[in-house]
Amino acid sequence: FFLIFLFCFMFSNARTIETKIIYNIENEIITSIDIKKEFKYLVAFNNSLKDLDKEKIFKISSESIIREKIRLVEISKHYREIKINEEYSNSQLKRMYSNLGLKSLNEFGLYLKKYGLNLSEIKEKLTIDVLWNELIRAKYRSQIKIDEKAIRKKINKNSNLKSKEYKLAEIVFDIKNKQEIKIKYNEVKKSIDEIGFENSASTYSSADSAKIGGKIGWISENSLNDKIKIGINNLKINEISGPFVLPNSVLILKILDIKNSKIIIDIEAELVKAVNYERNKQINQYSKIYYNKVKKNIEFNE
Repeated sequence: FFLIFLFCFMFSNARTIETKIIYNIENEIITSIDIKKEFKYLVAFNNSLKDLDKEKIFKISSESIIREKIRLVEISKHYREIKINEEYSNSQLKRMYSNLGLKSLNEFGLYLKKYGLNLSEIKEKLTIDVLWNELIRAKYRSQIKIDEKAIRKKINKNSNLKSKEYKLAEIVFDIKNKQEIKIKYNEVKKSIDEIGFENSASTYSSADSAKIGGKIGWISENSLNDKIKIGINNLKINEISGPFVLPNSVLILKILDIKNSKIIIDIEAELVKAVNYERNKQINQYSKIYYNKVKKNIEFNE
């Protein structure tokens, strides 16, 4: 009996050491196991993260899971159910596994299994992201302005010209004043030289794309504003842009690939892409503003 008791005590004690509560965000607990799990999730979408040192891995994973839990706490105040439309969920999952070069949901499930993950966990994370962005759209609807007429006019102007598309990755970092731009840009640039663009995106970027190494996919040059279009026009594949100043933040782009097409542009399809790109850019800006506001006022214990 004594030996059984001693074994149970030691096993319980070992589990306590292994599963340590790191953060408490309004009763949403984050344990050491959660942080390890988050790292597996991040590595599944950005494999180069595993090359970083343990301190950076812990920092990136902690910040990612904290951001998710704070978003979950906030959306729970506005939505009765943490649930999204199944059809939309499946379309987003398809986008995720297509970006990984996978062809089916079944392949995606097998891929996730290698990292100790499953589809239901990914759906849960996806649901939080979707509802958070819905909340941002609702709160900042009057401030998110997209001039579709101007975008259409620009596309029409270039509709019979050779189309150029860029496969892009981004890093968006916050600044407090203009004096910080050069200092922070040089800091990020140094990080890119040392640990690569993807890992630097995971380390520095405040955009949602940080989870997947900053990748944002194929963007037509007609979808870009003139400042960015001119700024990346002469860049070659794998080259990095200078800093593009946004409201309270700075954008750095990397050219992952370029393709030129001589076909006539599908104006309606290009319009949808351009409008979505502009909307997502603005939502990302307001998302950071609202997140910082929520984080400042939330009950957060370490």
